[in-house]
Amino acid sequence: MSDEPNNKTEPSSEQDGAFLHACMYFTTNRLSRAITRLADEAFAMTGLAPAYGYLVRLVIANPGITQKELSEKLYITPSTLTRFIDKLEGKQLVERQVQGKTVLVYPTVKGTAMKETLHEASKKLKAAYEAKLGKELADALTRMQESASELLEQ
Repeated sequence: MSDEPNNKTEPSSEQDGAFLHACMYFTTNRLSRAITRLADEAFAMTGLAPAYGYLVRLVIANPGITQKELSEKLYITPSTLTRFIDKLEGKQLVERQVQGKTVLVYPTVKGTAMKETLHEASKKLKAAYEAKLGKELADALTRMQESASELLEQ
């Protein structure tokens, strides 16, 4: 066998991209795109992107939650959260109240009315990925991702 890079019988992992399939960065982004497509489909019935839907769910479950807490729970930067809340205020789904230096976020009546629809969208998403992966793999993958995220964020 030849060591030449164009050898057809033994493709280089650089040429065929095999190294991508052993790269956590690449495979995680691939998974992210796939799950985002499923989430977008599941949340289409709400008129909100999934990230906005989960933010509203958190606010409904925790009226008066601080922006800091929301940012931490959603793993997004404070500036991104501010943009999200601005958009949701524009849709009249949440409102901010300032108490001293703290900003509290509350659901509006319109936002609270979406509680069941948002819950159904979340259930629809879970059902969609469990249908493709199986419940056992979906649960295991979720647990492994959570553990890996915690370790990588240290």
